[in-house]
Amino acid sequence: MGRGTEPRQPAAPVSRGQVARRVRILRAASELAARDGLASVQMQDVAKEARVALGTLYRYFPSKPYLFSAVFEWHIETILQGHGEDRPLGATADRAAQVGDTLVALSLKLLDTPLLASAAALSAFTEYAGALPGRFDVVETGLGRTLLRVLGVPEPAEVDRSVVRLLIYSWWGLFVAMLTEEITAPQAESDLRLAARLIAAPYSAT
Repeated sequence: MGRGTEPRQPAAPVSRGQVARRVRILRAASELAARDGLASVQMQDVAKEARVALGTLYRYFPSKPYLFSAVFEWHIETILQGHGEDRPLGATADRAAQVGDTLVALSLKLLDTPLLASAAALSAFTEYAGALPGRFDVVETGLGRTLLRVLGVPEPAEVDRSVVRLLIYSWWGLFVAMLTEEITAPQAESDLRLAARLIAAPYSAT
């Protein structure tokens, strides 16, 4: 890619068939990465497994890092689907503890498939690091929206968005540390709960 060239933007699925095709690609990439690891997975393998043309795959996912970044987001959204919708909204709700529960549960579920988790996390980092400024806002991800629900903030102000960003970046660092075995899972769980308690304290009853 030449200097100053805008990265090609992925096509957004519109019809029901296109949405189903995109999910089929994400599922195929997930299964291949979980079985063989990121380095062994080629885009043509994903296209074959998903039963789509290679051009179709690249239309939705312009690069391998972009694909597995999307896989990571898809798995997070699938794990968290509906999470927080039944949280109590009364003044006695310990929202900081609920945030800690959410982040710990997400981490443990992702670690059920460590090869996939490593592949997707690495790709997410690569994709985010190479993104144009302002392209990504973690508050708008599935995890960001879930945390806002758990915190009881339907219409977030900028300070709410900052809190969610701090929570996600704290979770991300500890999750990567678990993947690389820099810290143990119990230590990461303890640190996650501490981070949630410190960062989200204003949202819990005193």
